[in-house]
Amino acid sequence: MVPVFRKGRKVNNFDLYANHSWYVPGVKGMFVLLGWFLIGNLLASLLVAIFAMFVPSEVMMDYSMLVVYPLSFIPPMMYAAQKSQRNSLFETGYKLNSSHFGPFKAWQIVVITVVLTYSFMVAFDYPNYLNFKLTTQNGFMKQFYDMLMETLSKMTGGPLWSSFLLTAIFAPVFEEWLCRGMVLRGLLTKMKPAWAIVISALFFAFIHMNPWQALNAFGIGLVMGYVYYKTGSLWLTMLIHFVNNGTAVVLSQVSSLEETDYWIEIIPAEMYAVLCLVGVLALVACLYAFYRIPVEQERGNIDTVTLEVE
Repeated sequence: MVPVFRKGRKVNNFDLYANHSWYVPGVKGMFVLLGWFLIGNLLASLLVAIFAMFVPSEVMMDYSMLVVYPLSFIPPMMYAAQKSQRNSLFETGYKLNSSHFGPFKAWQIVVITVVLTYSFMVAFDYPNYLNFKLTTQNGFMKQFYDMLMETLSKMTGGPLWSSFLLTAIFAPVFEEWLCRGMVLRGLLTKMKPAWAIVISALFFAFIHMNPWQALNAFGIGLVMGYVYYKTGSLWLTMLIHFVNNGTAVVLSQVSSLEETDYWIEIIPAEMYAVLCLVGVLALVACLYAFYRIPVEQERGNIDTVTLEVE
């Protein structure tokens, strides 16, 4: 990694996010990053279109998103790195990844985080189901939903390994860098934490570009935002993202779940009610565990960058 210099000192090279530490975007910067992401998506799509002239169409259909998705993040990452290097001359840097676990050991906070993720998935199944029903009552919206699902199925319709790589590996790494590591970290230094978490969750929902994923994305965005605020750990939000998406990919291969995304449609009502109650109680208990982690400053447990004298 190329070190970032600041007044004769350099960043610890073991910090994998050092090149972005001094870019701390506000609301305006959030939209600038979004713009660069959309530009990256357009350029990556054009590149894939060129390759499609020489590669069989079935191969492109199965694997094109493995190219388009990561390449879409290169422009915002380059922009953030350039802004960070310039700002490092005169501004304070804030780490994208910190490790404030309060009274818990690392392995304990990992277990709590995994339980938190699964309890959210269970507790939020019914709100997601209601959202689906309400937004597909209109004939046009139902057609749009069917078209969107068909498109997503084609884009991720390759082997299980490619869908898992795209959804459970690429998405947590790149989206968490953008939504928590850049957007939320920046907003936490400029406004009250509650507003920063809500705005970053809305941003996370918006980049999914459809109302059926947006509600769930907003809900889990609030959860990941709170976890990031309390711990400063991007690794933990990536873990939440990985468990949520990876589980969804694996379950989509189960025959009873191939035609639905909602547990309510396949589980008996009494058992479903008990499952939801357990999910809600477990979610509250896990959030309380994170509540117990003391916050050291108003921006949350996000450390400033420690610099070394050359």
